Amino acid sequence: MLFKRKNDEIRATARVDAHQHFWRYNPSEYGWIHDSMQVLRRDFLPSDLKSELDSAGFSGCVVVQARQTVEETRWLLQLASAKHFISGVVGWVDLQSNQLHPQLQSLTKEPKLVGLRHIVQSEPDENFLLQPKFLRGISLLEEFDLAYDILIYPRHLPVAVQFVERFPRQRFVLDHIAKPPIKDRLLHPWTDGIRRLADFPNVFCKLSGLVTEANWNHWTMTHLTPYLDVAFECFGPDRLMFGSDWPVCCLAASYSRTVEVLEEYLAPQTAGVSEKVFGANVQKFYKLKIG
Repeated sequence: MLFKRKNDEIRATARVDAHQHFWRYNPSEYGWIHDSMQVLRRDFLPSDLKSELDSAGFSGCVVVQARQTVEETRWLLQLASAKHFISGVVGWVDLQSNQLHPQLQSLTKEPKLVGLRHIVQSEPDENFLLQPKFLRGISLLEEFDLAYDILIYPRHLPVAVQFVERFPRQRFVLDHIAKPPIKDRLLHPWTDGIRRLADFPNVFCKLSGLVTEANWNHWTMTHLTPYLDVAFECFGPDRLMFGSDWPVCCLAASYSRTVEVLEEYLAPQTAGVSEKVFGANVQKFYKLKIG
């Protein structure tokens, strides 16, 4: 019963983008947007995304933090409150803070806060996920019914396995399939780590960020398919969800092309599989209310 909330009804036919971002661009706050990413050096706001969602047949989206500030989390919640199509917010709060409990009490007054994320991939400590203060913070999320997004590189997968093993009742989702080395066309040891992480039934996975892990200018479906194959083999259709990673996806593909990648891959499958991956699973995982 981990993922079911009383009186909630999952609308399987509603399509929901499980992963996208908004920001007001400021060079000092978005230093990771380097010179080769000029297309991202501007504001990206709900009005920019709405037409893309409508054209692709999406009813809603989940916006995910891009800055590690509570200020940004509150701003995203304000946007979500004002825009019906923003179905949920995955924000940031200092999970190592001694004031975490009251901060979560305050933030969760906003019903659209559905999860938290920390940019673990950028931490200098390869074992950051296992730091005692961080583990203590994660232990509080179940009390507030919040999911946690795992953002890591392939080298962090063994540590992620140890991490999730400690929290069998916590809802986790792996962002961007742990950013596999698609550009280099390598499957191992990434595949081994994915298989081990997928053994935990409380871990879901976002089919997001694939085009930007490939060669931005020369990728094809044949480059992406082996990684999608591994994800479906390991997690199955009940624990996978589509995420555009907009606007970051624009480095390698338009929003519509990013959607088409997964639509093409799923074309041989039944309509039920597509409904799960494009909407039902994200609604179930984040406990979203659509419509």
